[in-house]
Amino acid sequence: MDIVETLTLRFDVTAATPVEIPGADASWVQGLAMHKTFTAGLVGQSDLVFLTSGEEETGRGYVAVERLSGTLDDGRAGAITIHHGAMQTPSDSGQFGNIVPGSGTGDFARFAGSAAIQHDNGGPFFVLSLLSS
Repeated sequence: MDIVETLTLRFDVTAATPVEIPGADASWVQGLAMHKTFTAGLVGQSDLVFLTSGEEETGRGYVAVERLSGTLDDGRAGAITIHHGAMQTPSDSGQFGNIVPGSGTGDFARFAGSAAIQHDNGGPFFVLSLLSS
């Protein structure tokens, strides 16, 4: 499959609420329920469950399940689910992310491909690399 489209979606994290993880000791894992507001590339929002462990100074990892919905700059609208994560060390920010196949609705129904969170001087953003179906 070939990449047929790349989308850049800027966002702000607008809420992050700690959640208890039954049976898990908070000394090694933390959970958050988060909300993002998307402001460029896509106007919309997402809700996600975020699990993290480790320390920023020495190394940490996270996994997240995120449901994103909104309208792209070209007028297409819908929702998709993205699974993403990273193993972050002081010298590397290895990450992974994928659109869950079949999770799309509306104009996003056939979306498939990878998802990566990046940062620049303007803040955080998703880069979605959509694949041909």
